[in-house]
Amino acid sequence: MSESLSLANVRVFTQSAIRIEGAGGTVVYLDPFHLDDSEPAHDADYLLITHAHYDHLSPDDAARVMGEKTVLVAPASMADDVAGLGAAQTHLMSAGERVELPGLVVEAVAAYNVEPERLGMHPKGNGWLGYVLTVDDDPTRYYCAGDTDQNPDNETVSCDVALVPVGGTYTMDARQAAELVNALRPRVAVPIHYGSIVGSYADFDAFAAGVDPAIEVVRKLER
Repeated sequence: MSESLSLANVRVFTQSAIRIEGAGGTVVYLDPFHLDDSEPAHDADYLLITHAHYDHLSPDDAARVMGEKTVLVAPASMADDVAGLGAAQTHLMSAGERVELPGLVVEAVAAYNVEPERLGMHPKGNGWLGYVLTVDDDPTRYYCAGDTDQNPDNETVSCDVALVPVGGTYTMDARQAAELVNALRPRVAVPIHYGSIVGSYADFDAFAAGVDPAIEVVRKLER
């Protein structure tokens, strides 16, 4: 196994709510949802939304993390959905696009289902996204997958850290998520989207068991 990569700057809250803080202090939130009142408020430099479902686009949680200068990144298909969030600036992206912002580089990756039983939940035609992020000039590449199955658009993503859903029903289950991670070959894999609305905390163990031992699996979901 390669030298361990510290994820002290990464937190995963309920569902797919992620907070990443760069070495220079840049704070990025993705899909904030049911944040605890003890968490800092209005500290987001950037707020990224992956798609329109209520557990990813939560206006109340967005308002809690956003400040006067917060910049929003969202799928281009969600222009109307995010128009009322009050961001200082909004960047709407489509899969394959890349945007360089102060302290943050964002690459948009298509996020959608391919398994027959969930094709209607996250259709490719919705234009919803995952993101690959680099923060504060650190070369570490964080892939925040959004709600997705393994598909032709995400199975070749280059990343050091892969944060992937494992709860099943609406996304990959633990076994399928492990297969995606094994294809991506990140240094570290972090399971998300389990233990709340779907999936159980046992999914962490099932996911970890399926991931190649050369890839470090880190539990970050906070109960």
